[in-house]
Amino acid sequence: MARPRTIPDERLLEAAREVFVEQGFSATTASIARRAGVSEGTLFKRFATKEELFEAAIGLRTYSRWRQTLLAQVGQGEVRRNLETAALAQIGEAEPVVRLLTAVFSRGHDPEHNPILRRLGNPVRGDADAIAAYLRGEVGLGRVRPLDADVTALTVMGALTHFIHREHILPPEPGREVMDAGRFVRGLFDQLWPGLRP
Repeated sequence: MARPRTIPDERLLEAAREVFVEQGFSATTASIARRAGVSEGTLFKRFATKEELFEAAIGLRTYSRWRQTLLAQVGQGEVRRNLETAALAQIGEAEPVVRLLTAVFSRGHDPEHNPILRRLGNPVRGDADAIAAYLRGEVGLGRVRPLDADVTALTVMGALTHFIHREHILPPEPGREVMDAGRFVRGLFDQLWPGLRP
């Protein structure tokens, strides 16, 4: 009979997050194990590779649920409300992931020098592709005017990505409050919706 786990996975992931933020992806599993108070063997019993540990620690395994939700809403409800709900969900899911992905990019953007990038793919492109697919579906149903869905999706993602970086990643500007995500998303679609509606 196997011994019960005395250190929960969340404690290992918390230690890994801390170390990856401090040292980038080049952090060693030995330093992560020390931070968690376990052996490297314990880490590798639960996470087969450092890459797998990294993905779990930064939340990429659970990221992008909002995409499936949005795509399931083609032809359902109000298009603007669906887009706003998806944008808020994307901000909620992306903010902690983006903060930790900066640790990955500390080794550069070239997959030859930073091989984890091949494994991670391009989450922003995946987000834009999901929005574009949703828009194409709604254009096909006549619920959105004919438009270039890819350009529109990149416009939305550019705004959302900038908001996340400005409000949640960069240090706050003295004397300025963080903008509420709901206010930002409503304002964004106040600007975009007149060009989208049929």
